[in-house]
Amino acid sequence: MKKRFTFILSMLLASTTFVAAQENEEDEEGWKISGENTFLLNQSSFTNWASGGENTFAGNLIFNYDFNYKKDKWSWDNKVLASYGQTFQKETDWRKNDDRLELNSLAGYQASEYWLYTFFMNFKTQFAKGYDYISNTEKRTISDFIAPAYLSFGPGFAYKKDDNFKVNISPAASRFVFVTIDSLAPAYSIDEGKNSRFEFGASLDAYYKTDIMENVSFENTLRLYSNYLDNPKNVDVDYTANIFMTVNEYITVNAGVQLIYDDNILINKIVDGVDTGHKRPTLQVKQILGAGFTYKF
Repeated sequence: MKKRFTFILSMLLASTTFVAAQENEEDEEGWKISGENTFLLNQSSFTNWASGGENTFAGNLIFNYDFNYKKDKWSWDNKVLASYGQTFQKETDWRKNDDRLELNSLAGYQASEYWLYTFFMNFKTQFAKGYDYISNTEKRTISDFIAPAYLSFGPGFAYKKDDNFKVNISPAASRFVFVTIDSLAPAYSIDEGKNSRFEFGASLDAYYKTDIMENVSFENTLRLYSNYLDNPKNVDVDYTANIFMTVNEYITVNAGVQLIYDDNILINKIVDGVDTGHKRPTLQVKQILGAGFTYKF
């Protein structure tokens, strides 16, 4: 797994150099290419602190690349999102606190000033194993590369005012859920003996980014999916909000939260360090806060 992660990370870093070298040439052909590489740090330290406290350290790498093409009435927007982070405490040692690989692609044909006929694709998974920590000494694997992974695609239409405000709706969206580890398949409502599930339904993807004050921007991403084949009223929700505060050209402060609800993902209920054996859908929450270094191109 470490070799696989190192290879992917190396490819992402190499692509930064390649894109920077090719940007001027491709802009002439209709390409608009940009990206950010961010390294976030978060630390707390206590020495002879009367009220107590645990020393902690966290580091996160975040890559956010855009490859957008436009010619005549045709457009093709592509985004690559990748992040990985670890946090350290003396009692628990190193643990993963962020892990994401996501590819987004949207091809469009201009129908009017702001409306497009579109075809979208979204793929998301994670790089490394994730664990459910029952105690400091007991853990079990709950995720890995392509376990799970989600592949969605389909035709639709979009409203796009600019790169900072766009909404795509697909009333005929196919989605595949892949879980390559047999023991994890039931946790994602995949039938025994299978490693994938097919869904067909409607999706909505919305993106909005605005400057709320000087050097402070607010980014929102919302994804909704309804599966026509199984409980279409139970809509899957994936919402991410990020605040970016720019100190100078290279130093930023980032704060973000991601909320996910999917009734096909069954989470183990653990009470006081004891696994109750009861699995149920629940709201998933991830928060990231840190100051770090950002290189933009």
